[in-house]
Amino acid sequence: MTSSIALPDVGQEIEVGDETTEDRSKPYHVILLDDNDHTADYVIGMLIDLFRFSREKSTRHMLEVDGEGHSRLCTLPLAEAELKRDQIHAYGPDPRLPRCRGAMAALIEPAE
Repeated sequence: MTSSIALPDVGQEIEVGDETTEDRSKPYHVILLDDNDHTADYVIGMLIDLFRFSREKSTRHMLEVDGEGHSRLCTLPLAEAELKRDQIHAYGPDPRLPRCRGAMAALIEPAE
């Protein structure tokens, strides 16, 4: 038995859940959240590794996270922002702190 699937016309928006494909190209902020389970060296090293920030820029973000509770790291299209958030979540625990059990937290939010 052969079945056919109707494909949308080129240029037609395709709904994915509550989003359209057009929404995925809108900019999103990647925001790093503070906690007490990671050292300054861990945060700086992670930002250098994952974002290729300079040591100075990484230090500024680390100080902002520590002082403000969060830091907006960058603004990217949704798929790239999700990837960066997931990379932060997968970075692993801080080996300098035995009590540390996991990576830092991050979130994404639409840029306005």
